[in-house]
Amino acid sequence: MLTRRVAALAACLLAFPCLAADPAPDTTRGDKMLDAYFRRQTKEIADACLADVKTRGDWEKKRPELRRQFLDMMGLWPLPARTPLKPVITGTVDSELITIEKLHFQSVPGLYVTANLYVPKKAKFPAPAVLYVCGHGPAIVDKVSYGNKVTYQHHPAWLAEHGYVCLILDTLDLGELQGEHHGTHNKGMWWWQTLGYTPAGVELWNAIRALDYLETRKEVDAKRLGVTGRSGGGATSWWVGAADERVKCIVPMAGIGDLRAHVVEGVADRYRKGVITGHCDCMYFVNTYRWDFAMVAALCAPRPLMLGNSDADDIFPVPGYRRLYDKANRVYDLYGAADRFVLLETKGPHKDTPELRRGAFAWLNKWLKDDTGDVTEREYPRLEPQKLKVFDRAPADAINATVHERFIKPAVIEPPQDPEKVRDWWKGKSEELKKDLLAKCFHGWPDKAPPLGVKPADDVKSDGLRLRAFDFTSEEAINLRLWLLTAEKVEKPSLVVLTAVDEAGWAHWTGELGPAFQDVLQLAAAPKLDGTKFAQTRKVLEANKWAFATVAPRGVGPTCYAEVGQPADNHVKRRFALLGQTLDGQRVWDVRRGLAVLRGVDELKGAPLWLQGKGDMAGIVLYAGIFEPDVARLDLWRLPPSHRQGPTFLNVRRVLDTPQALALVFPRKVILYEKDEGAAKSWEGASQLEKILGAVR
Repeated sequence: MLTRRVAALAACLLAFPCLAADPAPDTTRGDKMLDAYFRRQTKEIADACLADVKTRGDWEKKRPELRRQFLDMMGLWPLPARTPLKPVITGTVDSELITIEKLHFQSVPGLYVTANLYVPKKAKFPAPAVLYVCGHGPAIVDKVSYGNKVTYQHHPAWLAEHGYVCLILDTLDLGELQGEHHGTHNKGMWWWQTLGYTPAGVELWNAIRALDYLETRKEVDAKRLGVTGRSGGGATSWWVGAADERVKCIVPMAGIGDLRAHVVEGVADRYRKGVITGHCDCMYFVNTYRWDFAMVAALCAPRPLMLGNSDADDIFPVPGYRRLYDKANRVYDLYGAADRFVLLETKGPHKDTPELRRGAFAWLNKWLKDDTGDVTEREYPRLEPQKLKVFDRAPADAINATVHERFIKPAVIEPPQDPEKVRDWWKGKSEELKKDLLAKCFHGWPDKAPPLGVKPADDVKSDGLRLRAFDFTSEEAINLRLWLLTAEKVEKPSLVVLTAVDEAGWAHWTGELGPAFQDVLQLAAAPKLDGTKFAQTRKVLEANKWAFATVAPRGVGPTCYAEVGQPADNHVKRRFALLGQTLDGQRVWDVRRGLAVLRGVDELKGAPLWLQGKGDMAGIVLYAGIFEPDVARLDLWRLPPSHRQGPTFLNVRRVLDTPQALALVFPRKVILYEKDEGAAKSWEGASQLEKILGAVR
């Protein structure tokens, strides 16, 4: 049962009335701040990429760990089991020069990959083979999906007529059995990031298993395997080259660019900077280790690699692929293999042009057939989509539509069965979990915190209350403000409660204080005063000698950049992920820095520090408390029972979930208000630990 003082605290801070009409926030400052931040972060990552590789020995020493990191960021470390492919040929299409086999296989049980295998009739076997991975080219007729293998059929047709066995794959989202590529792009599936899930990992695994299948074919020379594709298939091509040494020639077309191009260049409007806005999630790994994309090309060295693009491609702009080529080329130079890495730049937009195709065909011929002759391309009669379709009906056990729910499993943390052993087990386990959180979830926090640079910004007294503002630097380019509210006559508070607010909490809090504090709150319009709440707050602060501090983390209140859930907001959050961060993860850092500001206020020294928040912000302050051991207590309203609901931290559910995070602050006191009792099972782990360690109320 709440004590009177705690009840007063609850009433004053978090039972805010909703405003009748919140004024629209001015998003200009927040947009400019984030733009500067993204530019700084991108430069930091770009400058570090390959900077410590001076010799071939340096590279070969680093390469195994870098390949492991790459697979980890694809959700493929450790590699999934190579379960039986169960290939099935459902039909064939014959022509004078080619046989086309319509087939499917299962890359994992229930994940069906539909494909066509083009086999030349007049080649000398075993022949070189090419894996063609499609871009986003839907072939949908009367609401029936025939797969993008239909759209790109002219590529394998040319290859087969010129002596290659070619396997062309459908992608997950536009195949015959459709899955999802747009979870964070426009579907609000931010929980993908909490699992470190990306559909790029599924596409890569499907391609790796396709190579497994090609190795089983008697027509294929497994020592002469190549991979190519354009657009989304261009991205998958270099993923495959980086991940699988079996590929001896790699030709990604129109799928290349560096981090800077994706995050800060290619401006559509002031809220949609970076060509990321034009790409679905299959174009990106989860950038846990903060890579620039030149690292992927470097992992292909010294095997033959051609990067192809057009000079008017608006989603893979020229500076992005040129910078990437220049940086990765240094690794090829270390091998004396400059002739194996080329940049093909042609005229034209983001389109499947003859010039790009001829360049790809010539490169494959050179390295897989030792043929440097002229490449010509005839007009191919296109087969009707129905002739290339693999399935008459979808298999009952197909998981394609829900593979994102199954591909990566959340961590399971099982305490010892013997209660006597739990305390000692948790002592070691908790330290391990905190290290994992820093390495896998919050790797994007600064290695060295910049000076806080605290500056008293304002000090306003009105009707018995005193509100001070302190400006501070959270990270380079992220400048925030913390507010400290006390009764006017209280000189040394007995307790400091820091509340982190989201946009709704910000509107409610500023509305409670009224127009006298408009300037110190950095409000464009004066809020309407709620006199009853104002008087109640003053009474509590005077009677208990408390101090209420408030921090609006980046993107909230004065630094708001867009309305939550709008396209601009989605793409800002996606840009954070490309930097190996999440917006929520960096907000944890902001709260920690707010605590550092409070520690430097003379009259607050020695006073206990409490933290509190509501909804996702409750989760954010929880993690701030984990890494700030002097926080004496946490008050959490409507804390989501799982990170599937929020807040969003990179890879967090591969380490732990919310109940275990709660246990990391034990034995300090944690009070959960308005807990979701419908999710009682989710809290069982924390409850079991609480019985032994004590803390949650």
